[in-house]
Amino acid sequence: MANNPQTKSNILIVDDEPSIVKVLQIGLESLGYQTLAADSGLAALQILDEQSVDLVLLDLRLGEGINGFQTMQKIRETRRELPIVMITAYGNIETAVKAIKAGACDFVCKPFMISEIANVIKTVLKSGAKTRGGTGRINEKAAATDSVRHFGSLLGESPQMQKVYRLIEKIAPTDATVLIEGESGTGKELIARAIHEQSRRKDCAWVPLNCVAIPESLLESELFGHVAGAFTGAAYNRQGLFLAANRGTIFLDEIGVMDIGLQSKLLRTLQEGKVRRVGEDRDLETDVRVIAATNESLEKLVEKGQFRKDLFYRISVIPIRLPPLRQRGGDIELLTEYFCRQQSRNLEREIKLSEQVLALFSSYPWPGNVRELQNAIACAATICRDGLITVDDLPPRLTSQANESSNAMDIRDCESAQIPLKTFLKNKEQQYIEMILHQSGGNRARAADMLGISRATFYRKYETEAQE
Repeated sequence: MANNPQTKSNILIVDDEPSIVKVLQIGLESLGYQTLAADSGLAALQILDEQSVDLVLLDLRLGEGINGFQTMQKIRETRRELPIVMITAYGNIETAVKAIKAGACDFVCKPFMISEIANVIKTVLKSGAKTRGGTGRINEKAAATDSVRHFGSLLGESPQMQKVYRLIEKIAPTDATVLIEGESGTGKELIARAIHEQSRRKDCAWVPLNCVAIPESLLESELFGHVAGAFTGAAYNRQGLFLAANRGTIFLDEIGVMDIGLQSKLLRTLQEGKVRRVGEDRDLETDVRVIAATNESLEKLVEKGQFRKDLFYRISVIPIRLPPLRQRGGDIELLTEYFCRQQSRNLEREIKLSEQVLALFSSYPWPGNVRELQNAIACAATICRDGLITVDDLPPRLTSQANESSNAMDIRDCESAQIPLKTFLKNKEQQYIEMILHQSGGNRARAADMLGISRATFYRKYETEAQE
C-alpha cells in the first residue's frame, strides 16, 4: 500500500459531527491516506490557506456559519482545480445535483461505509477530476436517479411510492389539512415530516404528537395548554402544543383514539384558528397547519359514532393512503440495502445478508411493514458473526417463516412427477394463502389486505381450496 501514490494524498474532512469525522479519519488513515479535519466552512477555508490538500470531503449541512454549498463556492474562487466530494443525506439529493453542477466531482449519501468513501476518493483522484466538468455529468445523472428513489427521509422507487411523492410535491406548498392513512410501521410520520419540510413553514416549528401515548385525561392540556390552578396538579401555566407550533406544523398521530368531546374542541381550533387553554376564559390565536394520521378507518369510526363526521371531513381535505410494504414491489431490496448500510455505520463494520435471508425477505409479507424490516435488520446485525446475517440471526417470527418455506412444495420435488405447471402454481398459491391466513390470526379480511387482493377474491380462492 505504501507504493500506491493515492494513499499519500491529504484529505480534508469538513463536517460538524465529531463522530463522523472520527470514523472517516480512522477509516481513511487505515488505508494510508493522511487526513485533516474542520468542523465548519470557515475553518476549512483557513486550513486550505495554510496547508496542501489533495481532496475535500465536504458535508452539505454544517451547523454554524456558511453551509457546505457556500463553502464549496468559496473554495472554487481560489482553488478551481481542487477535487470536492460532497457528503449528503438522502433528503438533500436535489442539493447534491446542484452542487455537482456548480463544481463538485462526486457525492456520497449518508449513511455510508468507509469502503464506499474510499472507492469514490480513489476514482476521483485517479481520474484527475479536478475541474468543474470532472465527473459531474455522470454523477448528476446518478443523483437524478436517486432523487426518484428518495424523497426527504422516504425511500422507495415503486409506482405506489412515486405516486405518494408526486402528491406530496403538489400539496406541500399549501396549508391544506392532510390525513395520512396506513398500517402501523408504514412511515406515516415520515410522510408528514416530508410535507412540512417541503412547505413554506419548514423553518418554523415541527411538533409531532402520538395521541395514544398521552393519557386521555391529559390530552386536552397537552394540545391546548392550561393555566395554573386549572386542575389538581396544575402548578404552573402550560403553553400547549398548538401554541408551541404557531406558524409551523403539528402532527397528530393515531387521531382516531381521541375522545369525542375533545374532538369538538379540535374542530373549533381548525375552523377558527383559536385555542382556549384549560382554565382560561379567553381565546388565543394560532396559525398552525395540521397533519393527522391513523392506522384504522376513520369512516368506520364515524359509522360507529366514535369519531365526529364534521371533524373527519375537516381533517381529510387531502387524504394520502400509504401502501403497506408487501404492496411496494422492489422497495424491499432498496430498504434492506439502506438499513444494512445504516447498521454498518452504527456498528462500524460491514453488514451483509446471506442469499437465504434475501430470499426470505422477498417472500415474507411484513405485517409490521418498514418498521419491522428495520428492527429485524438492527437485531440481526447486532448478534450476527463476521457481519453476515443468516437465517439463524433473525427474530423467531421470521425464522418460522423460513421453516414453513423449507417444508413447502419445492420445484425439485416435482422433477419426477412432472406435474402440470397450472397445478404446481395452484399448490404454491394455496400454501401461501394458508400461511398468510395463519399470520393474520385467522382473520380473512386482514389476510386479504395482506395479500393485496379484494376480500371477494380471497373468499373465492380460499373456499375453492377448502372444497378441494
